[in-house]
Amino acid sequence: MLMYYFVYMRTQHPDNAMAASTTLTVRLKPEIKDLLARLSASTDRSRAFLAAEAIEAYVLRESGLIAGVQRGLADMHSGRIVSHDEAMDELDAAIDEAAGGAV
Repeated sequence: MLMYYFVYMRTQHPDNAMAASTTLTVRLKPEIKDLLARLSASTDRSRAFLAAEAIEAYVLRESGLIAGVQRGLADMHSGRIVSHDEAMDELDAAIDEAAGGAV
């Protein structure tokens, strides 16, 4: 029989027993709300906790992607770019080297 254990860690601010938080109301499709309720029951976590975790993960991931795009745009505007052909030549050379020179 397989058993799964879920381990949750929550970081708390050292000066507070509870981390600072605020309230946000969101609209969900009924089927997503039902899935969230089932996930909540099976993990013994509140729907609010799971929703907050999901939103945090999404926001951090998307913020990182946007920051990367902004860095790329800044590089482009500063002239720190290579042509497509040059990039492909470097990529092909790296592939050839990794393959031992035989293609």
